[in-house]
Amino acid sequence: MKVLYIILIVLAALIFIGWLGLQVKPKAFVLPSLPISSAKTIPIPNGLPAPVERYYRTVYGDQIPVIETAVFTGKAVIRPFGLWLPARFVFVHKAGNNYRHYIEATFFGIPFLKVNEGYIDGESFFESPMGTYYDDPNTNQGANLALWAEAGWFPSIWLTDSRVKWEAVDDNTALLFVPFEDQVENFVVRFDPETGLIDTMEAIRYREAGEGKSKILWITRNEPGAFLPGTKLSAVGSATWLDMGSPWAIFTIEEALYNADVSEYIQSRGQ
Repeated sequence: MKVLYIILIVLAALIFIGWLGLQVKPKAFVLPSLPISSAKTIPIPNGLPAPVERYYRTVYGDQIPVIETAVFTGKAVIRPFGLWLPARFVFVHKAGNNYRHYIEATFFGIPFLKVNEGYIDGESFFESPMGTYYDDPNTNQGANLALWAEAGWFPSIWLTDSRVKWEAVDDNTALLFVPFEDQVENFVVRFDPETGLIDTMEAIRYREAGEGKSKILWITRNEPGAFLPGTKLSAVGSATWLDMGSPWAIFTIEEALYNADVSEYIQSRGQ
């Protein structure tokens, strides 16, 4: 019986240490020092669906900034194995064309799981301890949707890129059409009727690489919390697969850099 008590005490101590290690938030990555171009603006175009025009006037006013690149750093919680893990990230975008992510999950603030993923020149990559994929057709489709969904942190690209189209649905909903290879994909975009800001974006996306897989409804949401500095854009976003019922990741942007020269930085790996 004494041995059993000792075992239980040791197990309880290990569980507590494990829990404690997952409560420690990592330090966010520092934004890189990159040359920055001056921002240009264009007027809001005519003929937008009513909720879309209201959204852009709420976010930007009458003039839309032309954003060609974006770099974001911040913290996250992710659950690749069903258990929430603290993490930090760097997201790099060449708006409407390429992106890469670097994510580190941590324990007591120390990285133990590293993920490099992205979509460069029409080919996706995913490098992690859970698996590695390059230019998989399913992953390409999902990565392209992620490219356009994350543009919600610089949504002017949905107006300045001529390949993107909006279509009216109702007073608080619109369809967003985006390019993918020689096809067109679409999001259902739902706007908050009170604020006019985007609440959720929904698309049918592949979750897994390989043949014989089915697409699943993928939902991104602007969560309540902080705004990106100087904007009314939420700095907190979540991603949910419909069959999971709740988010698998929540990202909080702490710093943002726009219109920087990312031509080399977007090709690298890690921070």
